[in-house]
Amino acid sequence: MKVLILANNDVGLYKFRKELLEELIKENKVYICLPNGEFVKDMVNMGVKFIPCELLDRHGTNPFKELQLISFYEKVLKEYKPDIVFTYTIKPNVYGGMACSKYKIPYVVNITGLGTAVENDGIMQKITLILYKMGLKSAQKVFFQNTENQNFMLNHNVVKGKYDLLPGSGVNLKQYKVMEYPNTDTIDFVFIARVMKEKGIDQYLDAAKYIRKKFPNTRFHVCGACEQDYQSTLDSLTQQGIIQYHGLVKDIAVIYRISSCTIHPTYYPEGLSNVLLESCACARPIITTNRAGCREIVDDGVNGFVVKEKDSQDLIEKIEKFLAQPYETRKNMGLAGRKKVEREFSRQIVVDKYMKEIKESR
Repeated sequence: MKVLILANNDVGLYKFRKELLEELIKENKVYICLPNGEFVKDMVNMGVKFIPCELLDRHGTNPFKELQLISFYEKVLKEYKPDIVFTYTIKPNVYGGMACSKYKIPYVVNITGLGTAVENDGIMQKITLILYKMGLKSAQKVFFQNTENQNFMLNHNVVKGKYDLLPGSGVNLKQYKVMEYPNTDTIDFVFIARVMKEKGIDQYLDAAKYIRKKFPNTRFHVCGACEQDYQSTLDSLTQQGIIQYHGLVKDIAVIYRISSCTIHPTYYPEGLSNVLLESCACARPIITTNRAGCREIVDDGVNGFVVKEKDSQDLIEKIEKFLAQPYETRKNMGLAGRKKVEREFSRQIVVDKYMKEIKESR
């Protein structure tokens, strides 16, 4: 079969869906359509065919460009004639879904998170929900990554057909193995995310300033590309010795290895946090917010701690609570996280559900 995958970036597709690509190419011809990026070559080397899509602007709202994107997807469908299409993230879901519906091509949608346009009340929410209804109306299956997103879309009558719940993107338990918990003179906290306000970077930096002064043996790492205007702040705090900014880290296992705890103070509309899944798989405790996409992964006091959204003081208190734990307790929290992802979040679950959709479309 010909399988076409529409996505908005190469990083997420390669890092979180590589195992699905590997399974698909065993018996199918696989095409990926997305903007070019550094991981495209890796996927092409695996055996997939690349269709560049430079029209896709993840944050753009220009109606003319959006119409161009729909037209582009239609041309791709007519030229490559896929037997089934998998879509990820809002624009491929919506506009790719519209194009597939027009040509009666089976397609499977993955709601990787609602995004701020849907989560926040207002005119943008109304417009986006209308577009989603149009894009999802003929989907063979709509996958959700958490029950809150699923219930929201069902309550707004966006999904009329079949739907199912995935354990996020799952985590590769062979790639992310249990790492020996660090027993060094320093305690290292890590923030791994796109550097943007909604990911809780302000709260993390506030905590780093306070904790570093009170506990000099702590280290605060920031890993991720700047998507908003934080570069000068990160550079300044690095020069002051408050944080260590690593930029976008290609081999994130290096960071997990030194980490004592992953801090993910996000209030962004997540699907299911891959950073938290990977951290738990590596047997690292986590500190994260009580919101959909995060709360499913943390058992408060067992494999980490829960913090309030947008609350620097609460984050500081939870970090201090973590620091007060004996070494063995911190280590056991990490091992409890590993057991949790083994039970509930294996990536093989995701691969199996997608392969089932392939069979049903034949």
